[in-house]
Amino acid sequence: MVLALSIILVITSILMVLLVLLHKGKGSGLSDLFGGGVSSNYGGSSVVERNLDRITIVVGGLWFAGVVALSLVLKK
Repeated sequence: MVLALSIILVITSILMVLLVLLHKGKGSGLSDLFGGGVSSNYGGSSVVERNLDRITIVVGGLWFAGVVALSLVLKK
């Protein structure tokens, strides 16, 4: 159980880093490499940015649940 939770935690941690780096910041971010800079000229957030936000929130929730579950398992 500990091994499975640790693997989930590592995978979600890597995904979180990648997803946060893809977000558009105040300056030019890594999302510009994938076409995010083109949509920012029209104003507002694009569908891609909104979906990226949603995916980041879901992965963050999974990461948090993995941390809590691993701490509960190791506490016993």
